[in-house]
Amino acid sequence: MLFYFTGTGNCLYAAKQLESDPISIPQVIHQENLVFEDEKIGIVAPVYGHEVPSMVKEFMHKATFKTAYFYMVLTYGNRHGGAALLAKQLCAECGIEPAYINVLLMVDNWLPAFDMDEQRQIDKKVESQLDAIKADLDEGKRIISKVTEEDMAAHQGFVDRMASQPSDAWQHLLKVTEKCIGCGICAKVCPSASMRIVDGKAVHTPGNCQTCLACIHACPQNAISLTVPEKNPNARYRNEHISLQEIIKANQQA
Repeated sequence: MLFYFTGTGNCLYAAKQLESDPISIPQVIHQENLVFEDEKIGIVAPVYGHEVPSMVKEFMHKATFKTAYFYMVLTYGNRHGGAALLAKQLCAECGIEPAYINVLLMVDNWLPAFDMDEQRQIDKKVESQLDAIKADLDEGKRIISKVTEEDMAAHQGFVDRMASQPSDAWQHLLKVTEKCIGCGICAKVCPSASMRIVDGKAVHTPGNCQTCLACIHACPQNAISLTVPEKNPNARYRNEHISLQEIIKANQQA
């Protein structure tokens, strides 16, 4: 049994390589009975600021996982900042004893820092990483990915920088421009129902936004932008192995 969270398809692609029928966290989190039992149970999720999205944290706190082998695969695009150790700490908070936590380097879709056209050209050896992770899981290896002092220093630097920002800074990162034609795709790919169509135009409602940027990457009119500068405002991304319909199926809330 494998659960995943995805914004632009990277984690869904990874999850599909590890399990034939992975389960979307944005869909299952609304169930009343969050008790799961299997020989192995895993979570594939991205790291934002070196930690899993708030919805994944919420799911892990709410759910009960009855398994002898709980694992996590965390995708990142540039620096993981000790994500495995932070995930292990999260597991401890949730009463989970993880058997395996590993990181997976993929395309970085964080638009303020990365040009998606450039990211597509970098060979991050995703397939070989996935092959190694799958082999580990098949063998039932018990490994927590190595975290260095440099990794944790990077995370602490991020935490220190964020301390000077408003607590809800990430909730106000998106803006809808006059290019919007009200097609509704942004609302369909949003895992938290933070995007909706009002009077024929998209509206972003802060509060529960996961900052996954699914809406901005999926908009066919490039009508959603950021309130901070972007590396390349004309470049957007979706994992080349994942269709828009798959992301909609994973995330749509209405």
